[in-house]
Order: sequence, then structure tokens, then C-alpha cells
Amino acid sequence: MYNSLCENLQLKNYQDEAVEKLKKEVNELLELEGNKLCIFEAPTGSGKTIMMGEFLKRLINPIDREDGKTFSFIWISVRDLHGQSKKSLDKHFPNEFIYSKFDDLEGNHIRQNEILFLNWESINKDNNVYIRDNERGKNLLNIIENTKAQGRYIILIIDESHHTAISEKSTQIKNDIGAKVAIEVSATPIFKNPDAHVKVHFEKVIAEGMIKKEIAINPEFKKFKVDGKSSREMVLDAAIAKRKALFEAYKAEGSDINPLILVQLPNLQRGVNDLDKDVLLEVERILKAKYDITEDNDKMAIWLAENKTPNLVNIEKPTNEVEVLIFKQAIALGWDCPRAQILVIFRETKEKVFLIQTVGRIMRMPEFNHYESKPELNKGYVFTNLGDIEIVGNIAKEYLTIHEAHRREEIYKNIDLLSIHFKRQREKTRLSSEFKKIFMDIVKKTKLKSKLNLKSREISKQIIIDGKVIDIDKAKDIEHSSMFYSSPEMEIQTYYDLFCKANTGEFASVDSMGPIKSVLNKFFTQEFKFENDDIEFYKIILSSDNTEKIREALALSREEYKRTVVEQDREREMEILTWNIPKLISYSSRYKTKDCKKSIMKPYYTRISENNQSSLFAGYEEDSKVEVEFIKYLDSAKKVKWWFKNGYGEINYFAVIYIDKFGKRSAFYVDFVVQMNDGSLGLFDTKKGKTAEDAKERAEGLAKYIKTQNKKDKKLFGGIVIPVDENWRYNDNEKYFYNPNDLKDWKFLNLN
Repeated sequence: MYNSLCENLQLKNYQDEAVEKLKKEVNELLELEGNKLCIFEAPTGSGKTIMMGEFLKRLINPIDREDGKTFSFIWISVRDLHGQSKKSLDKHFPNEFIYSKFDDLEGNHIRQNEILFLNWESINKDNNVYIRDNERGKNLLNIIENTKAQGRYIILIIDESHHTAISEKSTQIKNDIGAKVAIEVSATPIFKNPDAHVKVHFEKVIAEGMIKKEIAINPEFKKFKVDGKSSREMVLDAAIAKRKALFEAYKAEGSDINPLILVQLPNLQRGVNDLDKDVLLEVERILKAKYDITEDNDKMAIWLAENKTPNLVNIEKPTNEVEVLIFKQAIALGWDCPRAQILVIFRETKEKVFLIQTVGRIMRMPEFNHYESKPELNKGYVFTNLGDIEIVGNIAKEYLTIHEAHRREEIYKNIDLLSIHFKRQREKTRLSSEFKKIFMDIVKKTKLKSKLNLKSREISKQIIIDGKVIDIDKAKDIEHSSMFYSSPEMEIQTYYDLFCKANTGEFASVDSMGPIKSVLNKFFTQEFKFENDDIEFYKIILSSDNTEKIREALALSREEYKRTVVEQDREREMEILTWNIPKLISYSSRYKTKDCKKSIMKPYYTRISENNQSSLFAGYEEDSKVEVEFIKYLDSAKKVKWWFKNGYGEINYFAVIYIDKFGKRSAFYVDFVVQMNDGSLGLFDTKKGKTAEDAKERAEGLAKYIKTQNKKDKKLFGGIVIPVDENWRYNDNEKYFYNPNDLKDWKFLNLN
């Protein structure tokens, strides 16, 4: 089922790291003289708004603000993105800030912890209402001056700053605001020479399952026959077929995600509408005639300036019935619909440059994780009848896959090797959404509801007064009197946060506070009908009559979570599966074909070498030079029927289990799987020098695997293979030893 990352604000590891770095950098800038600029660079789809919200929350946290600094915030963004950001932050941080537009401001200043959201285009115009004087004296410059006069620091957030023109007027506005710290938030920052720079790396965002692993352009397109169809119809056929396949794959994963196709109409000049209308009419005709996808049955929606269909409402929801959305470029900025997975672009679109932002609408993962057994769900898809595509930027070159290699079915028979794959395990270090069900079961069993005193809501704190120490060396107790006072609501919120943090136990507190808050919120809203995050049930939890009872329930829940989730997960962390050569592998533009006769994948793709032009295959590179040499050997070997260059880390690549030097079970992705003419299979991993010395654990794991499988009538051989005096030698011993001066235990590999 659909699970939103943001419901419990359980940050990904890279998000938590980035927030902490940003907080550290900004706090350091606050101590310096003058106005400072900090760049926060984060890729499209990484959750920039959520990270900024969490950063601001931690920045104002009174627990960490021993310096007494207070803040007001201005958030500027382009077009209506400021409104979307306001809505998102208000949803996910409802009690942390005051969220205001210009007309919402009270008292001609920005209050403490208030965020003023502004539209960049509006304040960037000459004589606009925000800047010019008016009869009430309510203009932005007066408001800023009044805010600073009250002793608060202004933090300026410039969201999606790469869309902001660096004009003289823009610079003047930033200078007029005079924020103590301005934070430029962008995937592609434009400001130079910042005082601080925090970057979220693209690879980490992919690794944590937030965005697709790749975007495939026209995958398996050759199988769609022309048969007199227009190129537009071919593209739509391919997109519809892919959508159906993805829908079934989600069902197999137990998910009810309904994947969405985005059809982008040409973005032509004003006044040139005939071709535009022709494309729209043809798309509508094809969808209705061939697939019964229409506006009437709510399977198609249109988002154009002059035509917006009613069923756009809730189209972002994961189970929404709309299957195809027709739109123009205007939808691209800020629109968030993680179920969108397929993008259709027609030749008439003038722009042929693919940036990450162009495909940003299909980058997000709908459930914020990758799918282990259905790797096709981890991709986004672009179908287009464009004849040529220019890919710009290093990230785009790695991310967009435009080449395909197919398994040679005419010579391949299933080899059915047992392979392993380790699943990701966040549950060991953080409380997941499963904690909620466990807690609700515990409180039911322990009858916590009947044990709580709902009338006990007075949170009083004791303060030492009139303390006196006479002899510091002898004093054990301090003579003093005491006074009590009732905590104001702001302090209660702080005490509640500390309570939740203290009850995360051995789990990561920053990541697990959210689930703790969520379960307590559910318990009090469901059992006692409080409003969400009501300060009154905070008081009940924190009162001396109830604190220990709730703490005990949380402790029991954590113990049950460890037994039923963490320990169970440890046992099922390794998946054993039957493996065959992948039918298809996609490659980015950094790969080129290499003429390899016996590769089971056709064509064979290898990375372009940017630096080493003196290698055996000039202009190309594998993981090492020895791999290049081994490929050449296999390609000419008479006994070899075909060979496969294995990949790494993915479920569709072959791996055997081994015990590493730390005693942990690990996966060994063997370099080459080689089919011989006699039906036997060779499993080889190329090494040389130091890498051969360090291969002991992997070599012994592979030797054990081969021995075990051969007892089950497999015909396997192989091991670590090294080049020696123009020969190849391999070690298949259960006890591995490498000494370049003593190779008596290494067999000669003769495949000719």
C-alpha cells in the first residue's frame, strides 16, 4: 500500500545528514559579521522542501538555541511555487511555524518563527505593491525594518533560484532585504562564491530509493511494428503497453499504485495553434479508439491553460483512476506526482535538449523505495518520436539510458544458477511504520487507556532559589529553597519533543522521533478523540501521573519491534533466487558498442574512457585493464560458446555468498559467467597483484559455491583468474592462497 515518506517525516539518511550540515553552516555564518550567502544544492526529487522545513525546525529549536537568537523568515520562489511550498510545509510542520502571505502579516512586521511566502515575479516588478509605499505604510521594506528592530534575524530562502534572473533589480531586492543569511536552494545553483555550500549528492538520493535508478528512452521500441501507423501512434502504443506492464508489476509487489502517463504537447509560439490542436485531437482519437481512454470515463485528464478537465482534482493520489494526463510545459515546475512514470514527447516539440529538470516529473519513486524483485518499477520511461536527442550535464549522461543490449535468444538456454541478493535494512537502526501497529497492540493488551489520568494536565517545574555553597570541597548538597511555576505552551512543546526523543531507545533518535510522535498522536486521537497534535494530550503525557505508564508502553513496543521486525528481518535479509542472464540491459550515453563476437548480450556496451587512450581497446575501459585483456581472450577462445560480463549490486546480476573478513555474510558478484561448448559453465573473477592478495574470502566463497552446486549435477568450474606470462591461471581451492612467486596451486586456464 501507498506509504508517504512525509507522513511521519522519517528522513532518509542523506536528508538527515544534509539538514545537520546545513544547520551547522548557517549557525557558523550567524556568528560572522555582515550578510552571508549559503547554497543548498540538492537534486530534483530529493525532497528539498522537506529538508528545508526540517532544517528551519532544528534551527529554531530552543533546546539548541542557547544563544537566544530568534528568527523571522522570507521564502521567495518563482510562479506559484511559493504557494506550493507553503502548503507542503504547513502540512508536514503544522505546529512549528506561522505560515503567511503578504496580506496575512499582522502588526507590520514578520513575527518570530513566521515564514513570509513571496512570489518572485511580483516583487521583481517596478512599482509593485510590496515595495512601494501605500497609505498604511505596509510595504516589504518597512516590514523588514520593523522586524529587524525587534531584534530578530531574517533568514531569506531563495527557492528554485536557477529560475531567477540575476538582474540588477533582483540583486537590489536581495540587498534591500538584507537577510543575515540568504540560502539559495536549487538543483543547479547560479550564485558564485558563496560563504557556505551544502550539497546533496545525486548518487545518495538514488541509493536511498527516493528517485528512479534511471530514465530509459524508447526501451524495446523495435518490437512495435509500423504497419502504416503514424510515429505518434507508435509512441503512444509503446507508452500504453509499458503502463499496463508496470501496473501488473505493482500488483505483484502488493502495491495499488496506478502508474500515470504524461503526454507533453508541443510548446509552440503564441498564435500558432493549428498544429497544437492537431496533435491533441490525434492523441485523443487514438486513446479513445484503441484503448477506451477518455475524459468521460476519467481515464484521461487535460491540463492546458485554455482547457483544464475537472478530474485533475486528486490526480496526484497514488490510486487515482486517471491513466493519461495531457499537458504543456507549464506543468513542469513544482508539480509533484510520484505515480507519474512515463513521459511521451512528440517530434513537434522544439526543445531537443534533455536536462534532469525535463524529466523531473517522472523521477520520484511513488513509495519512496526501490523494488527488489521488480527492477522495471525502479525506472522512468520516455517514449518519443524525436530523431535526435542532445543530453546535457554529467548527471543526465549517467541517468538517461538510451542504449539497449539484448540477450541472444538464438544461442541461449536457461542456466538456472542459484544467486543471492541482500535486501536493504533500515529497520535495524530506525523505527519504521510497522512500529505504529505494534504500539497500538501493546496499549490494547496492557489496557493503557484505562490507566491514564486525563485530568492530570498541570506541568509544573521546580526551580532552585536562594542556593548557597560555603565550602566547595565539602559541599555535597546545596542549601536552597524552591519555587514552582507552570510551563507555557512553547515550553510544553519542547518538553514533549525531548520526551519523544528520549524514548527512541537504541534507535536513531532523529529518524525515530517521528514514528514515536505518530503513534502517540494516533493513540490519543483514536482513543480519546483529541485533535491531531493537540497540546492538551501533550500535557497528559508529560504529567507525573502518566509519564511512566506511557514510557513503559513505548519500551514494550520497542522490544516487540526488535523481536518481530529487526530480528525477523535479519533472518530474511538474504534472498535466494534462480538466476539467468538478463534479457535486456540499458546503458547511458557514456557507453559505446565494442565488437565482441561471443558476448551473450548484443551489442556489447562498454564505458567510454575519458583519460586512458593507451589501453588495449583505445577509447574504452572496463573496471580494469585485466578485464579488457580477459574479454579479448574469451572472445577468441575455441571452447567458449558465449560469455557474460556481470554487473554489481542489483538483483538482476549474479552473486554468491561469502563470509567477509569481519565475519559477515556478503555478496560476491563474479566478473564473468562463461558458457562452454560442452555445456559446462565457468565462473571467473579477474584479479592482479594486490587485488589477488585480497581475494581470499571471496575466492573461498566461490569455491564452496561451485562444489555445492556440482553435487546437484551442475557442471561448474572457475575461481579467481590472473594473467601470468601470457597465460591465464585460476585458483579453485577451498583454502585460497596467493603468492606471485609460488603458484603451484593455480591451474592453467586453457579454453582453446
